[in-house]
Amino acid sequence: MKRISIGSWAYTIGPYEKEPVDFFTVCEKLKELGFDGVELGGFPPHPNPDDIPQSSARQQVAARVRQMGLEFSGLAANLWGEHLIDTDDPSGYISEFTKNCDFCTDMGIETIRVDTVQPPTIFETVDRETALARVVDTWKRCCSIAADHGLQMTWEFEPGFAFNKPSDVVQILDAIPDKNFGVMYDTCHGQMVAVVGARHPGAKEVLAGGQLELIQMLSGRINHIHLIDSDNSCHKAEDGTDETSSHPPFGLGVLDFDSIVPALAKETLPHDWWTIDLCFWPDAWQATASCKTSIDELNSRYGVKEEIR
Repeated sequence: MKRISIGSWAYTIGPYEKEPVDFFTVCEKLKELGFDGVELGGFPPHPNPDDIPQSSARQQVAARVRQMGLEFSGLAANLWGEHLIDTDDPSGYISEFTKNCDFCTDMGIETIRVDTVQPPTIFETVDRETALARVVDTWKRCCSIAADHGLQMTWEFEPGFAFNKPSDVVQILDAIPDKNFGVMYDTCHGQMVAVVGARHPGAKEVLAGGQLELIQMLSGRINHIHLIDSDNSCHKAEDGTDETSSHPPFGLGVLDFDSIVPALAKETLPHDWWTIDLCFWPDAWQATASCKTSIDELNSRYGVKEEIR
């Protein structure tokens, strides 16, 4: 059986930005609902490297979480204020990444999440080859830093960030063969990238085989999994334009988890976590319990690999 966690950012951003849920209140609810852990959104008001600069204080926070019977499935590092594609000087990004790796070490977190920071519209001002070189060169350096900290580095590709076509994902994976680098497969992002073609620059690149074809394309390089539904739409930015994938709770979308989850369950990951992501969902706090029930059902059916004979 897989261990189950949920991203803490669901209770701090979007609809919860003005009234975030306290981190330890989140942990108390998760323990009550039978979760095994929490995936930390490492930005205010939840624990983060800037607000907790001392190693001893970080260790105290981590110890409190573990005393509650929970573990950390990963860290969503706060890198969105940095420049990756739109600069030829990645020193600021690398410095911030390193700080978050140090934070992971102190907290006992083994996986750190990244994305390409800038939206797909960046190609209007930066040519694709330059953008690709900047991402690959910087992430190669970050992979080495993560490896020095004993960390897995997982890239969450999605409609809201550059390099959001299936072939983009494969190209970057091929360019960064490091063993501790891979992709996070989020089922709502998989739908929007492979089936809908949301926010693809230029011509849409959708796959005839949908998510199953995308999973096959990425097979062997998936190192983290997020499970949540998709209604084939994007969350809207404040100006009403598409931003990134919507994250509706299980049963409120169109995904066939009985085909997608078995395909993902066959992948060999460096850990045994499945993480729920309710990012931007307006009733995430209320939906947490039903999502836990749904993922438990999937876990009971597909969470145990058949023994190799």
